[in-house]
Amino acid sequence: MSGGDEAGKAELTALQAALAAEHAAVYGYGVVGGRIDGPRRADARSAYDAHRARRDALMREVRDLGGEPVASNAAYALPFPVADPASAVRLAAELEERVAGVYSDLVRATTGARRASAAGALRESAVRAVRWSGGSVAFPGLAERAGDTAGRAGATGSTVPKGAASTTA
Repeated sequence: MSGGDEAGKAELTALQAALAAEHAAVYGYGVVGGRIDGPRRADARSAYDAHRARRDALMREVRDLGGEPVASNAAYALPFPVADPASAVRLAAELEERVAGVYSDLVRATTGARRASAAGALRESAVRAVRWSGGSVAFPGLAERAGDTAGRAGATGSTVPKGAASTTA
C-alpha cells in the first residue's frame, strides 16, 4: 500500500469514527431532551440539530471517499443512568467531550478543508461541553483522554465511547 493509500485509509477511518460519534451523540441528545427541562431544553435541541447536521455531512464525506458510512446502532448504552435534569446535563457534557475527542483524531488525520471542518467541529463541541459542564480544559479533545487509551472512537461498541461520543453515547 502506498503512502497516499495509507493516508487515505487513515482519513476514512477517522471520518467513520467521527460519524459513529455523531450517531451516538444524536442518540444521546434524544435521551437528554427527554429528561431536561426549562431553558436548557432549547440548548439540547440546538445541539441535537447540530449533531444531526454534522452526521449527515460526514455520511456524504465518507461516500465521497468511496466508503460505506457506518450505520447507527439501534440503541447505545449510556455511561450512567439518566433519570433527571441534572444527570441529563451531565450526559450532554460528556457527549460533547467525547465528540471533541473524536474530532481531535480527525484533525490529525486530515488536511485542507476537511481538517478545517474537523477543527470547527472540535471547537463547537468544546464550547458546548463548557456550556453544559461549567468548566473547561486547556486542550479540548486531548486532556480529557490523557489516561484513556480505550477512548479512541469508532463504531465498535454499543455504548458511548470513553473520550469520544462515538462508540458509547
